[in-house]
Amino acid sequence: MGAAPKKLHVKTWGCQMNVYDSERMAEAMGAEGWVATDRPEDADLILLNTCHIREKASEKMYSELGRLKPLKAANPDLKIGVAGCVAQAEGAEIVARQPAVDLVVGPQTYHRLPALVARAEAGERAIDTEMPDEDKFEHLARARGPAARPTAFLTVQEGCDKFCAFCVVPYTRGAEVSRPTARLLDEARALVDRGVREITLLGQNVNGYHGEGPGGRTWSLADLVGALAEIEGLLRIRYTTSHPNDMTGDLIAAHGACAKLMPYLHLPVQSGSDRILRSMNRRHTAGDYLAVVDRLRAARPDLAFSGDFIVGFPGETAADFEDTLRLVERVGYAQAYAFRYSARPGTPAAEREAVPAALATERLHRLQALLEAQQAEAQRAMVGRETTVLFEKRGRRPGQLVGKSEHLHAVHVDAPDAAIGTVARVRIREAATHSLGGDLL
Repeated sequence: MGAAPKKLHVKTWGCQMNVYDSERMAEAMGAEGWVATDRPEDADLILLNTCHIREKASEKMYSELGRLKPLKAANPDLKIGVAGCVAQAEGAEIVARQPAVDLVVGPQTYHRLPALVARAEAGERAIDTEMPDEDKFEHLARARGPAARPTAFLTVQEGCDKFCAFCVVPYTRGAEVSRPTARLLDEARALVDRGVREITLLGQNVNGYHGEGPGGRTWSLADLVGALAEIEGLLRIRYTTSHPNDMTGDLIAAHGACAKLMPYLHLPVQSGSDRILRSMNRRHTAGDYLAVVDRLRAARPDLAFSGDFIVGFPGETAADFEDTLRLVERVGYAQAYAFRYSARPGTPAAEREAVPAALATERLHRLQALLEAQQAEAQRAMVGRETTVLFEKRGRRPGQLVGKSEHLHAVHVDAPDAAIGTVARVRIREAATHSLGGDLL
């Protein structure tokens, strides 16, 4: 009998791009014979894929490493790795501060993970946080066989050139790079062949996509969406995260013209105050943002919006905050995320005087109450309406499935398991805070 396969456990924090990266790293190790496990105590390699966007990201990672220490003591052969944006920002410091860490890999060198693991297994501390010119995705293995779920992420663009004053992404993910369209279309077709019916295109600034197309012509995100829509078997397309300044006319038009492009858009604005937007280096005004929203709604009237907001940014006054509340009331979000400002080391805003924490927290609670009321109203407005649902998995009750509506609502429906991976019409009969209940038509 051969030796049992080695087991990999991955823990992921942060955005969908980190989720996608974790899947690709697991696939790369799978090509080397490793198998995934949900139990860290069973693993031969534990990989922490970290996020650096919010405060205390490093502390969360070190706390997790502390919790893993007993596993390392019980199994000296266990290897522990740190990946992602904290790894990129603090690579050498992580190894110096936490001896339990055997390898560190940045977001742009995941394709080198098997070699780094081999070095770690040979007793070497392995660190790779370079930003090479090569396309890591070209070197990463892709899984074969049926997909675990009918939805999948596909990273089309990485990095950001915007340099918002609060954000570490340009420093941890690098400059904007768009993947060639031929590789993306090949990957999308492979996903569809494995049973994927909905693909979400990912990028730190996804609507700034400018990949090389046929004949060397540069394709926009709208061009890519149009080509993906022609793939038979791909039923739904989404994309995230967008910047208002890159919401081009052809992309706005695609929301009205492409039936496979779902009517849900995450379009962060961060603040409703022009003064704060300038201080954030967002390079647009509240009026610019609202004009984009109006154009999008003209193209697709039922478009649902999601957004991001930072409360208590350095210098924010009561008037600035009221401007944010007015913008939220004007847009009407189906869902949105609000955070109290947290300084990220190395960013311009980190050097500025912070709004007192108690005041920022009070403002955050006011904004969250407004956003939650809007979300609840959007949920209630669905009752009695018909929508299509892509069923993704079994629900909590026997005979129940859970899927997503066109507008990204979670919908619970009594349906047979055979419906998983299919799209069906559903009439919504009830609304809860974060989900809907419906009946098959």
